[in-house]
Amino acid sequence: MEEKIKSLQERLNRYNYEYHVLDAPTIPDSEYDKLLHELIELEEQHPEFRTAASPTVRVGGEVLDRFEKVAHDTPMLSLGNAFNEEDLRAFDKRVRDSVGDVEYVCELKIDGLAVSLKYVDGVFVQGATRGDGTIGEDITSNLRTIKAVPLTLKEPMSFEARGEAYMPKRSFQRLNEAKEARGEALFQNPRNAAAGSLRQLDSKLAAERNLSIFLYSVNDLAQIEATTQGEALDILDDLGFRTNKERRLVRSIDEVIEYIEYWTTHRADLDYDIDGIVIKVNDLETQEQLGYTVKSPRWAVAYKFPAEEVVTEILDIELTVGRTGVITPTAILTPVKVAGTTVARASLHNHELIEERDIRINDKVVIRKAGDIIPEVVRVIMEERTDQEVYRAPTNCPSCGHETVKLEEEVAIRCINPACPAQLVEGIIHFVSRGAMNIDGLGEKVVKQLYDAGLIHDVSDLYNLKYDDLIELERMGDKKVTNLLNAIEASKDNDLSKVLFGLGIRFLGAKASRLIAEEFKDIDTILAKEEEDFIEIPEIGEKIAKSIVTYTHNPDFQRLIGKLKEYGVNLTEEVTVPEHTTFEGMTFVLTGKLSRLTRNEAKALVENAGGKVTGSVSKNTDVVVAGEDAGSKLEKAQSLDITIWDEDEFIEKMEQ
Repeated sequence: MEEKIKSLQERLNRYNYEYHVLDAPTIPDSEYDKLLHELIELEEQHPEFRTAASPTVRVGGEVLDRFEKVAHDTPMLSLGNAFNEEDLRAFDKRVRDSVGDVEYVCELKIDGLAVSLKYVDGVFVQGATRGDGTIGEDITSNLRTIKAVPLTLKEPMSFEARGEAYMPKRSFQRLNEAKEARGEALFQNPRNAAAGSLRQLDSKLAAERNLSIFLYSVNDLAQIEATTQGEALDILDDLGFRTNKERRLVRSIDEVIEYIEYWTTHRADLDYDIDGIVIKVNDLETQEQLGYTVKSPRWAVAYKFPAEEVVTEILDIELTVGRTGVITPTAILTPVKVAGTTVARASLHNHELIEERDIRINDKVVIRKAGDIIPEVVRVIMEERTDQEVYRAPTNCPSCGHETVKLEEEVAIRCINPACPAQLVEGIIHFVSRGAMNIDGLGEKVVKQLYDAGLIHDVSDLYNLKYDDLIELERMGDKKVTNLLNAIEASKDNDLSKVLFGLGIRFLGAKASRLIAEEFKDIDTILAKEEEDFIEIPEIGEKIAKSIVTYTHNPDFQRLIGKLKEYGVNLTEEVTVPEHTTFEGMTFVLTGKLSRLTRNEAKALVENAGGKVTGSVSKNTDVVVAGEDAGSKLEKAQSLDITIWDEDEFIEKMEQ
């Protein structure tokens, strides 16, 4: 029986490869489905013979509670952008001025979701989203459902492959037809559908979406013994990956522009969406010579297709008040389709922009999506204007009626009334958000419902909510109320850094909140500190220090802290005790490319020895660890006469 199961697994994996990678199926779908059903039955009877490489894992089945965070072996960097011919020629000039004559590989920029696929000895073991480039979400079970992802490679190699998961247009059409038949809301475009599918906690749902993938690189090109980007893609093909065959090797920037012009007019012919062209220096050794900036490689650029512009009408200008009192104008539009989605609202950014572009209600305007994401008003079609009145900036808050102010150094108009309902609600929404206290079930609508019902007036009131009060509210059943109260209770155990960030102190982001909480460890110590005490913390500047002291010395803020204490909210920070104290209190900066360690591994070594790692070089930096192609940070360290170690010296010191 083991041999029969193994034979079926191998046959079905081969058929998958032929259909989804080579696009050359050798058996009909009905025969494939019959064999797959047979294998599923056999594996259910003999689960000991089911492996991670079995094609049955592609039907899904694992249901997760949440996605775990996972670190990439090496960062997934973003690319610099080019928007026109001038940008492309400037990129080409920088490259040629630095390294001389080059060839480029042009690749289609797939409009999907960037992912990494980790292989150990040729077996797919982990898949993740790009996340922030360093930390992503583990979506292994969903990526296994993509039939173009090889579960085993043709050679036992270990690396992270990088690619773009996407939804083919035909899959998108079938998905929306099914949703429409069920009376469900439709996906606006294939990219949103692909992203939503890969973030399903139930992998069976992901399997039903029929996603695909193109691979474009690996994290360590030395592993595959290629000398050029073109060779690397050919080797990925040979290993069993699916790469995009529309790539082209060119020898001049003029040929790059010709390639772009062709796909600008022919991209609609593809069965998948593209949003630009990626241009890479072909020779890998030359890539290493050119090196990297902090965020992106110097040897590649992404040309973005021009944003689609459409005409519509402004029906009204809506004002919203944020948690810091900023009053933001938004254009309410006659709904119109832009870049695959229906747009009925567009950002107007601030009132100075409205004045500068002379935007008025009932104007015909041109809109587009900034970065293909956020709708914005580009310009007014003046020849269509009739007798529209000039729009006036608000002199009173639309929420509380308080007189507005405009600070001299800002473009924003603000409401400075501390009792403004809109600010209070937005502040509570921020407090319960994922990056702060992360209270499940307390979304924007529920917060507004609780506020309107008079059950909460500030964040501390959340911890005084009672079952009997909540169960009386609309759409609040027993299970929902119980889960909500449990989530609120659980949030009391969050570290102080989460509370600080959640309180919405101006200029105090998540990272600064963590640095301050780790330094002073409890709220009472923080309340007693002055500006100079905060400025002594690396990366905390004068602006943040001034803001936090303004808040912490305010009696209302102190009363709020007192109420949080009374309700049992944790206001201390648990700091991990280092294993050693060799570098106690020392500040390190990592720069350049490390060859023996990942950034996360190097950071862990520093923290285990009592030190800390920051992102910028200053007079407070003790050591800069400089890898290959270290740039401006190394130069600044040299100018400040800061100790500099190369990677070997760093590892040697840490081992000691």
